[in-house]
Amino acid sequence: MFGLREILRHLGTLRHYLIFSCVIMLAGIVVGATNPGFDSFIQGQMSGLKQMAETIDSSSNPTLWFMVFIFFNNAIKSIIVMYLGAIFGIVPFIFLAVNGMMIGYIVSKTAAGGGDAIVMLMKGLLPHGIIEIPAIIIACAYGFKFGAMMFKGIGSAVTKRTGWGKELERFVARTLPAMVFIVGLLLIAAVIESTFTLWLLGK
Repeated sequence: MFGLREILRHLGTLRHYLIFSCVIMLAGIVVGATNPGFDSFIQGQMSGLKQMAETIDSSSNPTLWFMVFIFFNNAIKSIIVMYLGAIFGIVPFIFLAVNGMMIGYIVSKTAAGGGDAIVMLMKGLLPHGIIEIPAIIIACAYGFKFGAMMFKGIGSAVTKRTGWGKELERFVARTLPAMVFIVGLLLIAAVIESTFTLWLLGK
């Protein structure tokens, strides 16, 4: 069950949720880049991260602590969206939308300030994002599936259909190797972001 081939095979059964997760993130990017009404909200989300980055930068080993912070921040949030997705998919929806809006906002402000948004994306997002973003999307896809299972459970209770409990139990068991896979990807992404990405941005 913890084999990579088995994890990828199960991911294939979630393709509709993976696509839906991608759509929500892309929609968030568009909203963040084009809707100034969300500027204050996005700035509020980013201010906390900026303060933490400044604190880490003043530490004795900023690279190590930056990596630790990025990893635990992303890993904990990804696990939360996986399992709190049981609240009818609300948590992963918000998580994807907000993260997408932040990306769109940064790209928009970079371009508006005369910077090269493409270069910024290539240096500041792509090196680690090519691993981190798919990991987040996978976590949210599991969250949406969990939410769908809850809706199905309500339907089963109303129609008095049996078998839903066993189906939920099998799905929860499948989330365990998926969680290990996601955390592993996020660890790799955190190492890249705290070293290679920062090095590129400093050039």
